[in-house]
Amino acid sequence: MSTIMPSPRLHTAADVAAHIAILVGMDDRLAGVRERAGVVQPRITAPGFAGIAKVICGQQVSVASAGAIWGRFALVPGALEPASYLQLSEETVRAAGFSRSKFATVRAIAAAMVAGTLDFDHLETLPAEQAVAYLCAHKGIGPWTAEVYLMFCAGHLDVFPAGDLALLKAVQHGLGLDARPTIKDMIGIARAWTPHRSAAALLFWRYFAVLRDQEGIAL
Repeated sequence: MSTIMPSPRLHTAADVAAHIAILVGMDDRLAGVRERAGVVQPRITAPGFAGIAKVICGQQVSVASAGAIWGRFALVPGALEPASYLQLSEETVRAAGFSRSKFATVRAIAAAMVAGTLDFDHLETLPAEQAVAYLCAHKGIGPWTAEVYLMFCAGHLDVFPAGDLALLKAVQHGLGLDARPTIKDMIGIARAWTPHRSAAALLFWRYFAVLRDQEGIAL
């Protein structure tokens, strides 16, 4: 096993590489995945209201579409602060590209923050599983949204979004599984990568992108 000491936050490609080196030592099946993936970059988004709004923006749309929608949304005056977001009309937010359900979800989050029942500073003090439960207790936030927020915005090191379709496809291909794992299966597989599951997720997302975009492999 590697003796590299990993960073407590995945801020740079070197940080991610250190965690992946440990993962490969824990599970040698990941050596080939690392080789095909190449350099794995971290994904960092500001925490708090703007961060979770950006995660929600990216639900069930392509990366390119999410980027375009977020670019328009972020330019709407008041859109990135909870109190001022509550003053925006549905028409204004949907004109930026948000669906009705995404508008409502972000509105519920803004209201909870203003009321003091959703505290992102407190969230960052919780272990990952408790943090997921804390977020999912709020209307409109499901496990994927909570887990992606914890990875990209809160810097949790041990999160694996097991319901992410790209990850399920990449893990099937990368580990040579006969069938795509179910979410339950994926949770069990990823448990073996504790406490480095966030780095594992970044590795498999990159692996998926390489196979899909560079080599034309349909997953």
